[in-house]
Amino acid sequence: MTRPITAGVDGSEESLAALAWAAREAVRREAPLHVVHAWQVRDGGEGDRDAQERWVRDAVAEPVRTVTERHPELTVSTEVREADDPVAVLLAAAADARTLVLGSRGHGAVVGFLLGSVGRQVIAEATRPVVLVRAGDEAAGEAAGREVVVGQQGEPEDSADVIGYAFEAAAARGATVRAVRAWALPTVFTYSPGSMALADEAGGLEQYERKALGEALAPWRERFPDVPVVEHVEMGSAGQVLLSVAANAQLMVVGRRARRTAVGARIGSVAHGVLHHAGCPVAVVPHT
Repeated sequence: MTRPITAGVDGSEESLAALAWAAREAVRREAPLHVVHAWQVRDGGEGDRDAQERWVRDAVAEPVRTVTERHPELTVSTEVREADDPVAVLLAAAADARTLVLGSRGHGAVVGFLLGSVGRQVIAEATRPVVLVRAGDEAAGEAAGREVVVGQQGEPEDSADVIGYAFEAAAARGATVRAVRAWALPTVFTYSPGSMALADEAGGLEQYERKALGEALAPWRERFPDVPVVEHVEMGSAGQVLLSVAANAQLMVVGRRARRTAVGARIGSVAHGVLHHAGCPVAVVPHT
């Protein structure tokens, strides 16, 4: 069974932008679109509850109708659920999806995304990729020549899911992948003769980082030979380097370690920074 592209909607401008993005992505991926809305009963009697449910279903049906008219070839399903915890509903929907798409308010390039508590929890705990779309996002942002930017860190196996998602997205769009690896001078705490010997063998620290990026990309270049790739290695913090190349991005792809800490699930500093400041949709891909 083909996993759907799932959009969480709540009637807001940002969720409608997310729905439109999800519909275009479903068409590109030749996947069905699933639309989810979780609602809570406001104070009132049973009759009032029925009226509220009718209003909610009508409110969801209207944007879905717009999507189906715009993309008549698309298979669309809807799920309207009464729930006290919308996070649980969205996480359950994400588990069955190829990608979950959510909206987020944006206030310009400086402030960027405003993550509400629901979006923050879903991104931190989802087992599948979550894409965040800003209010005002339009199809024009996916014009030819705009790149899919992906951050690569660690060993090839650490970033395989993240890079794989970026290549699949680029292939579906006919876009270029810009793979970014940021690096910094080792501190006294991370220095070891062995690690420096490896860097020396590679021709220096920067060449070592370029070699590491090339190795991580190699299997995906082979799997997607028609996807152009730009390798970008730069000294600096990962979040800052990613944002420095975001101007020509139609999609930014970052990873999040899928593990819980003593204080619960976390988004991670790189994903957190990109989510707050990128001007394009951002895909957060969980990995081990």
